[in-house]
Amino acid sequence: MGRVTALSEPLAKAVGGTTAKVMAAHLDLHTIGDLLHHYPRRYAERGELTRLTELPLDEHVTVVAEVADARTLSFNRGRGLRLEVTVTDGAGRLQLVFFGSRAVRHHERVLVPGRRGMFAGKVGVFNRRLQLSHPAYELLDEESGDEAAREFAGRPLPLYPACKQLESWRIAKSVGVVLDSQKATGWSGLADPLPPALLGRRELLPLPEAFEKIHRPRSTADVAAARTRLKWDEAFVLQVALARRRRAAAQQAAVPRRPAEDGLLAAFDARLPFTLTEGQRRVGDEIFADLAAEHPMHRLLQGEVGSGKTLVALRAMLAVADSGGQSALLAPTEVLAQQHHRSLTVMLGDLAEGGMLGGSERGTRVELLTGSMGTAARRRALLAAATGEAGIVIGTHALIEDVVSFDDLGLVVVDEQHRFGVEQRDALRAKGERPPHLLVMTATPIPRTVAMTVFGDLETSVLDQLPEGRSPIATHVVPVADKPHFLTRAWERVTEEVAGGHQAYVVCPRIGDDTGGGSGRDRDAADGAGGTEGMEGEDGPDGTERRPPLAVLDVAEKLAAGPLAGLRTAVLHGRLAPDAKDDVMRRFAGGEVDVLVATTVIEVGVNVPNATAMVIMDADRFGVSQLHQLRGRVGRGSAPGLCLLVTDAAEGGAARTRLDAVAATTDGFELSRIDLEQRREGDVLGAAQSGGRSSLRVLAVIEDEDVIAEARAEAAALVDRDPELTGVPGLRTALDALLDADREEFLEKG
Repeated sequence: MGRVTALSEPLAKAVGGTTAKVMAAHLDLHTIGDLLHHYPRRYAERGELTRLTELPLDEHVTVVAEVADARTLSFNRGRGLRLEVTVTDGAGRLQLVFFGSRAVRHHERVLVPGRRGMFAGKVGVFNRRLQLSHPAYELLDEESGDEAAREFAGRPLPLYPACKQLESWRIAKSVGVVLDSQKATGWSGLADPLPPALLGRRELLPLPEAFEKIHRPRSTADVAAARTRLKWDEAFVLQVALARRRRAAAQQAAVPRRPAEDGLLAAFDARLPFTLTEGQRRVGDEIFADLAAEHPMHRLLQGEVGSGKTLVALRAMLAVADSGGQSALLAPTEVLAQQHHRSLTVMLGDLAEGGMLGGSERGTRVELLTGSMGTAARRRALLAAATGEAGIVIGTHALIEDVVSFDDLGLVVVDEQHRFGVEQRDALRAKGERPPHLLVMTATPIPRTVAMTVFGDLETSVLDQLPEGRSPIATHVVPVADKPHFLTRAWERVTEEVAGGHQAYVVCPRIGDDTGGGSGRDRDAADGAGGTEGMEGEDGPDGTERRPPLAVLDVAEKLAAGPLAGLRTAVLHGRLAPDAKDDVMRRFAGGEVDVLVATTVIEVGVNVPNATAMVIMDADRFGVSQLHQLRGRVGRGSAPGLCLLVTDAAEGGAARTRLDAVAATTDGFELSRIDLEQRREGDVLGAAQSGGRSSLRVLAVIEDEDVIAEARAEAAALVDRDPELTGVPGLRTALDALLDADREEFLEKG
């Protein structure tokens, strides 16, 4: 436990036990620091002083008026109270209304006839009378004049994230009590996380002033200055945590892994039927330099769909094999693991048959290990891994089991890292006698700012160049609600592609075997594929219940009997037996299946160059990044790709806007920015792992790129100078608050 500070005091001491209990139960606020970091979600403009005869409907106004009369009324058979106050400025009249017994009792004591004040709120109408409901107000003393009124009118009105049990104005009042009590003690015990030199260098507000200005601003400039300071708090503390992780990793000892001049990697490169792209060579050199170091590589490899990440990873694994070490490739699904095994085996040819009859003298073994393998095949794979015969072992979660051992594990490659928990990655890395090198791959392009926050303890390599020969992909929205005949044309296009010698995918959000508890959302749980991951909710935009998402089994049956009759169709989803899944993929890859109707189990890694068309049903139920990944399954050969996004979402709505964005660009990095802007960013330290609230309240990882980059540089310099942070006790306190046990583990193992 960290030491007690001004911000770690229990809320009950400041705001009273009853209010503190409500804040804890409904807003997850427990300490003074929690409340001070509960920032306004927005600010209402009180507006210019407005005459009561000129009130604009549905706009925020501020008026100066005198209470003419006030009366308390009961309703709902005496169970409810309403206070109606009439105010006048001499020319017009306006009604103020307050509900709730506590609010009524409070306001009726002060809003008595003859009192003059400033009242601010949104103008509404009830019973043909203009009114302000629960307005903010400030009563004027006798000596208060127009200057005070103008000052009040110019202040932004904070509106807080609230709950039914605690309105925004009551939160504001509690914040005011805390601010006043802290000011009275001179903010004694407040630990500022930012070093004084940094505050001066960046011209940032002192922390007490930032709290005052974000909660009780006198102008929009106050809000902007406070937010800038508080963004630096969040960015800097997080970047210090990540910088310390990078430093700790650099101090671990690892076995350097260097390719041999005439070894396996050289033999493989000599056989490549194409030239590596400039990006593949550059990223390969970055990885080889890391592998040759005496501390473990921690590198994130991200890139566009189809940019050749698997080839880059294979060359890294061959370099490790040259040094006598082994590599483990962890894939999230059996379909993807089998696809990797097939692809790598084909690419390597006899180099994948080391020690076998007909295999190359310089070759190694490539083994597959999944949970559903037969006993004999599983025993063979386990033996090859344990003896070191297999230089490359590809598998699913089965690789993590205790019975799996390696002779000399030198490199762990994690594909589609977001599909794995921290503990799973760490369990595999622990199978090396010394920390193995780590290469994390993702096919979802990540904006630079996200990489600096979510993956800030990893070095980042980016592949943004597609290999020559890749064809463009045309994407179109098929709006069946507006133009149902477009869907007929979509199936005609699929038939035309097949007639031209090509193949197609049809993707659906769920399986549809009615084993999902009636929810209509059958997840590919057996395969870990997240068959409905990123799917939109069942309710329509107006709150009405939507129909269940379309299902693979239903759609496949209707297509085979209707618009695609005569074509060879097959289904693929996570609940199929592994052998059945492998058989379907082999037949599709071999051209024996014309149309594959599937869930998102085909989202990543599946590579069938002859597939040129994809129809995504209920496309609005998928996220932007997922649609981009799915689309990447076509256009992988010399023929152009076609992706059709079928939706019944109305034009102009958020879902349709999202689909239009996907159709407008194939730039995955641009789409990832759009995706993040449309979603709540969440906790970059993994709130899903720790179950905690987001650590980011004012920092936006897309908008605040400059702050994040500058904070990263400042944090790295500080950690180099003072690794234990002995000279910045306030920063240590902030780190203790940020890194509870679960989040510490997340950073340490991630």
